[in-house]
Amino acid sequence: MQNNIFNIQTPEDFQQVALAVFKHQFKNNKVYRSFCDLLYVHPSDVSTLEEIPFLPIQFFKSKKILSSLEEVKETFTSSGTTGNLTSKHFVTDINLYRESYQKGFAHFYGNLEDYVVLALLPNYLERKGSSLVYMVEDFIQKTKNPESGFYLNNIEELAKKLTALDLKGQKTLLIGVSFALLDVTEMQQFNLKNTLIMETGGMKGRRKELVREELHQLLQDGFGVNKIHSEYGMTELLSQGYSNGNGIFETPPWMKVLTRDTEDALTIQKAGKTGGINVIDLANYNSCSFIATQDLGKVHKKGTFEIIGRFDNSDIRGCNLMVL
Repeated sequence: MQNNIFNIQTPEDFQQVALAVFKHQFKNNKVYRSFCDLLYVHPSDVSTLEEIPFLPIQFFKSKKILSSLEEVKETFTSSGTTGNLTSKHFVTDINLYRESYQKGFAHFYGNLEDYVVLALLPNYLERKGSSLVYMVEDFIQKTKNPESGFYLNNIEELAKKLTALDLKGQKTLLIGVSFALLDVTEMQQFNLKNTLIMETGGMKGRRKELVREELHQLLQDGFGVNKIHSEYGMTELLSQGYSNGNGIFETPPWMKVLTRDTEDALTIQKAGKTGGINVIDLANYNSCSFIATQDLGKVHKKGTFEIIGRFDNSDIRGCNLMVL
């Protein structure tokens, strides 16, 4: 079954593999099985994606979400604030993660070896267990280019390298957290022609929160580019969505986003309505592929999606099942 995940080509393929993964996780994931049992949902009753139960993402903070008896090879953790519980994603097959992010990037952007990758992820580099740092570190190695690398707080050196690479026509990816990218543009103005700027979100108290349009306009003006790319990922997922501008994200063929009714967490909405973001990530084969996140968003008819905000804790309904 794992071999089929990255061979999906049609919506019918996706549904067939997703239903098989649901049966596998119902059988092998104790927490997810208990959750399904509470909802009186059994695989024999499920024939569409919309009928599959989506596990509230908060369970990754309190339970060990595993569908495998294999040894845990990596544990990815979220960046929680002091005193808060952090999410833990236990990964038994790190090759599934590698294959997912490598093929996902190639699906949207082509061969990594064509790029120099510059990473500006200071708040992630300061802690262990970041799935984002793991992915970007591998990106840097895959470029096989000595110019690629991480930058912690040495923004001046990064600015010089960005300019030099762009001037010689080198295809470059600058991936970073929002506040750090803004720091770069405040130190120097650019007019980049061969560089792709990708933000991964993340102000987290380092700066005033900005709406996406405002943030992207500041970054576009500062770097001299006509669009800002974005990455949509999280500790609990082994796949990423990407936006090549305007905050509209696409998913690779083995990932799909749906929205749930904000008043009734078990009801999946039609495209075009704002609701809670539910993610199907088939690369999560050994944990849980069906996750109800705390993001609010909208899915468009062709399967693209946008993130509008987050649920306030007081707004989360339908989670009285959290007493497992």
